[in-house]
Amino acid sequence: MNRYPIWKYALLLVVLAVGVLYALPNLYGEQPAVQVSRADGGGASQQLVQRVDTILSNQQMGAESVSLTDGRLLARYASTDAQLKAAGVLKRQLGDDYTVALNLAPSTPAWLRAIGAQPMSLGLDLRGGVHFLLQVDMDTVYNNTYQRYSRDVPAYLRDNNIRYSRAYQDGRSVRVVFPNQQSLQAAQNALPGQFSNLEFSPAPQADNTLVAKLTDKRATDIRTFALEQNLTTLRNRVNELGVAEPLVQRQGQDRIVVELPGVQDTAQAKRLLGKTATLEYRLVDQSHDAQQAERTGNVPSGSELYHTKNGQPILLKDDVIASGDQLVDASSGFDQQTSQPAVFVTLDGQAASKMFNVTSAHVGDPMAVLYTETRFETNYVDGKKVTKPVTDQRVISVANIQSAFGKRFQTTGLERGEAHDLALLLRAGALAAPVNIVQERTIGPSLGADNIAEGRNAVIVGFLVVVFFMAIYYRVFGLIADAALFMNLVLVVAALSLMQATLTLPGIAGIVLTIGMAVDANVLIFERIREELDAGSPPQSAIKIGYDKAFTSIFDANITTLIAAVMLFGFGSGPIKGFAVTLCLGIVTSMFTAILGTRAVVNLIYGRKARLKKISI
Repeated sequence: MNRYPIWKYALLLVVLAVGVLYALPNLYGEQPAVQVSRADGGGASQQLVQRVDTILSNQQMGAESVSLTDGRLLARYASTDAQLKAAGVLKRQLGDDYTVALNLAPSTPAWLRAIGAQPMSLGLDLRGGVHFLLQVDMDTVYNNTYQRYSRDVPAYLRDNNIRYSRAYQDGRSVRVVFPNQQSLQAAQNALPGQFSNLEFSPAPQADNTLVAKLTDKRATDIRTFALEQNLTTLRNRVNELGVAEPLVQRQGQDRIVVELPGVQDTAQAKRLLGKTATLEYRLVDQSHDAQQAERTGNVPSGSELYHTKNGQPILLKDDVIASGDQLVDASSGFDQQTSQPAVFVTLDGQAASKMFNVTSAHVGDPMAVLYTETRFETNYVDGKKVTKPVTDQRVISVANIQSAFGKRFQTTGLERGEAHDLALLLRAGALAAPVNIVQERTIGPSLGADNIAEGRNAVIVGFLVVVFFMAIYYRVFGLIADAALFMNLVLVVAALSLMQATLTLPGIAGIVLTIGMAVDANVLIFERIREELDAGSPPQSAIKIGYDKAFTSIFDANITTLIAAVMLFGFGSGPIKGFAVTLCLGIVTSMFTAILGTRAVVNLIYGRKARLKKISI
């Protein structure tokens, strides 16, 4: 009556074994480490491992191990003092080509890492650091867009001999006033074909006036591009802080969350987030030798000396063909003829005209994209804080002009990843989307440690109280429920580790709540068994009826809670999602352990006794 087939026991053992394996990394803790990565975002190589190992050995700062982990170089140390000294040495020796960051590396054994077992990530409230909530100024984005169209639309009308009296920006629209109805009709027929992103309609209360507004699709695209631009730029900038695992993600329609674990200097972080960057298209000076100009310091008149991303000198004409604020759009793709990665760029009217004139006269000549970034650095001079702007300029792309082009063109000669990054950089220059810090808070590392300790204590105390209550009140069946509760906790931790979910304080609250909820199913089952025994049912029948009849109530109660948790995850953000994730996992695992797990143990203990007269419950 109360017996399980072998396959159910096998399934249970496999699930429990996998859960234990993937929960184990959380027991090994973390150790201080120095993380080294390339400043350009490329992955670390074995040559870098050998170089770092040599530098540390020569300075008598040999690490316990120097290895590549998930594309990152990690040098592990036994103490934070050794970690800090090694980081200082590596920053001086490696220079600006590499980013050196302090990190806490998991001490997971190699055999566990080989099967992909990793500990859970700790959130900002547990590790400490800086949290910023940035508001993207969409009004400025749209204002700049309409300003550009207020120049482009009349320029097109002039080029096509369509008379107009004046054109101006009016909030989120462009208004063009015409001298007569015939001119308005001519413009209304010609403009939509040239400006497909605008909707043109006569002004309702003004004679001979045409109103242009962005289409809904274009307005949505502008918003999306602005957010994508800011996300990309901010991710690149926080890398310069040397933060091991920063978080930069979108929140809602026009906000960005930036979390910097381990950073306590909010002023430095704010200065970094406020940097500016621009892009310029220039012709390459082919008539002079860039190597000689760098060696002698004599730069030819009309040219300027820069360096490529590989450090090679290059001479560029000082005349700027087009700059980043004149870009309308940029996207990455593939050349239709050669199938090579390409970047497709759209310029505004004025820049397009100049680009066409220059490229017509320089077919076959190389053109470069110059990236200029301004950041603020703070130093102390005679005990006083001095902040000054520092400009970084480098050539990120050089390609030959294949044919004359103007408003729309493409750049080839790049790798696929480079084309994607270049498109994002170009959009970053095209869309001015200022950000305002609307919320900031600093969480100290001691507070994070206290949070971890208190959260751990809450889990332990809650677990022990439930264990003692169940053991005293339900005896042997209570001990079986306690074993299931322990395995439920192991499975929750294993699932969080497998998902690489970030554990936060609300997440710990979800685990504590799960511990209390996990025994609810067993309480319902055990009470139903007691009722059957009191009614005179044999023990074997009472066990079977208890599990069978209580299942519907257990399922309904957990499903309703699961629906609420899913809604929390879908509509919540940040801490609420962390709570919802642990709650959802806890519900699923508690259903498995409480129904299948305890039933398997009960069947193993009592199921083979045909003349069972008494059970301990």
